[in-house]
Amino acid sequence: MNRIAHLDPATTNGPAKQLFDAVQAKLGAVPNLFRVLGNSPAALNGFLSLNGALAAGAFPPKLREQIALTVAETNQCAYCLSAHAFVGGRLGLSTQDIADARQADATDKRTDAILKLAQSIVVQRGELGATGLDQARAAGLTDGDIVETVAHVALNIFSNYLNHIAGTVIDFPEVPLTQGHAASSCACG
Repeated sequence: MNRIAHLDPATTNGPAKQLFDAVQAKLGAVPNLFRVLGNSPAALNGFLSLNGALAAGAFPPKLREQIALTVAETNQCAYCLSAHAFVGGRLGLSTQDIADARQADATDKRTDAILKLAQSIVVQRGELGATGLDQARAAGLTDGDIVETVAHVALNIFSNYLNHIAGTVIDFPEVPLTQGHAASSCACG
């Protein structure tokens, strides 16, 4: 149940309306997360701006969705899990790719290392220490990969936490969370 209002793009005015129009033009709809974010046009603009900046980064769309799935499952965010499973599927992630990403796993070694790093960042609240960085580097990640992973984790934590607080109604095909998910069992530094 919604605890923060979902604004209606048809009746919203001002800066939020302009941002909703841009989302509508890009996505063909204004998902509920954006309708909640519209309560603060500055927050919506910040979210869209960071998302856009990261879309121009080094990580391809499928990898960005895999990170989002890892973070959503780790944070137990049903809205983001459902949204990113839907988007990831449309981008060509298989059902197995999606299931693996939820557990911070991937068949590609670089992707696997990035997902494990992302999960560690969430579980350890960013306190990886030298061991965590050494593990990421030993897996072949560059400093740029590490920094970009942190940025993606931050973007996804923002939406996960807002959805938890707002009780955002899921407007994508619902994907159930893994019950008893043991994020803390991650064997990361």
